[in-house]
Amino acid sequence: MWLGFCKKGTPIFSHPMNNLVKIFAVAPALFMGLGMSSSAQDFDIFTPIAKYIRIGDADKLSAWFADNLDVEVIARSGDSSRSQARQIMKSFFSAYNPSAFDITHQADKSNMKYALGILNAGGERFVVTIFVNYNKGSFQIQQLKIERID
Repeated sequence: MWLGFCKKGTPIFSHPMNNLVKIFAVAPALFMGLGMSSSAQDFDIFTPIAKYIRIGDADKLSAWFADNLDVEVIARSGDSSRSQARQIMKSFFSAYNPSAFDITHQADKSNMKYALGILNAGGERFVVTIFVNYNKGSFQIQQLKIERID
């Protein structure tokens, strides 16, 4: 008998010392799992983006814009700088005051994320398409498209 822990007929996993061993064996895996779940790749980037679209805040939304991005708002499209895109969104939010925005679909592949949402603004409904890229340690909107629903 090793230190008196093992007695004939006592299952090895029922001893209190074995429970301690189990805890120390499982604890590192739990801590590693917690660290991985808080990684930037697991962050739901669309939560703050949806919030800023919902409240019509072009300034805060533009903080997520890439330096250059593709912006299409009601059939007017083109490559824009972050500053130009912010002005386009300010004009849109001025003309169409948002009342609700909900993400209806999300997908991702590698370092890209994609979302579709429905925006109610100015008494009309719009489909919003957002492509986000994870680059150099941060998320950036690469494409933002707003189309009127007929």
